[in-house]
Amino acid sequence: MVAFAEDCGTTMQILEPFIWTFGDSNSILLSSLLLVFLFADMPFLSSGTPLYLARTTRTVWLVGQAIYIAAATTLYMLFILASTALVCIKNSFVGNLWSDTTAMLGYSSAGEVISVPSSVKTMEMSTPYRCAATILLLMLLYTLLMVFLMLLFNLWRGQLAGVVSVFAFSLYGFLLSPDIFQTVLGLTEDQAYLANVIVGWLSPLNQATYQRHNFGYDMLPRLWQSYLIDLALLALCFAGSVAVIRRYNFVFTGTQGSP
Repeated sequence: MVAFAEDCGTTMQILEPFIWTFGDSNSILLSSLLLVFLFADMPFLSSGTPLYLARTTRTVWLVGQAIYIAAATTLYMLFILASTALVCIKNSFVGNLWSDTTAMLGYSSAGEVISVPSSVKTMEMSTPYRCAATILLLMLLYTLLMVFLMLLFNLWRGQLAGVVSVFAFSLYGFLLSPDIFQTVLGLTEDQAYLANVIVGWLSPLNQATYQRHNFGYDMLPRLWQSYLIDLALLALCFAGSVAVIRRYNFVFTGTQGSP
């Protein structure tokens, strides 16, 4: 997109690289999977953990873990936002309006040629700052759901089960795609629309994708409905973690390197 703008002699709104990069579900999926390496060893144990557990309850300790996980995930998402802004900072503006570059990509076939999922619907229904904030929130909720699912399985069945649960969750979202249904089953136009609606409701990954929402003229979930679904699933995963932590068998092999 930056190269396209330079070739055309146009500028970009500073948040447009973030908006169009994560207007695609595959980009959301890949970026969220990186957190597996950061959180694979949940719950985090240290030499001070026995003291914490002696002075407070397991539930309160787990809430502390959850706050840390949520804060770290939020910082990771903000880092992604800042990184994409830095890509185009030399040729961008901060005004809250869509650039000529995006207009050219959205209203012509140029976007498809360079694989930028610019959407006329998005430009007509929102502004750059509002759209970027919505995408950031959708990605944050999806990623938190994935991480808390891993926490639940880590506590319940061990670290391997936690990692497997994340990849199974991600594979579920990837396979539950209208494009894959269309390619594999050869659906008609009406059947493809129905499949798109069904997976829009059933797949958390699709609910994390801004463009796959109802903006007033189809049966896809609305943004607030996706927020509620993600929050309900998050609450369910955390409630399951609270139930498991009460029976969790802590194993401490030493403190500060001592045997």
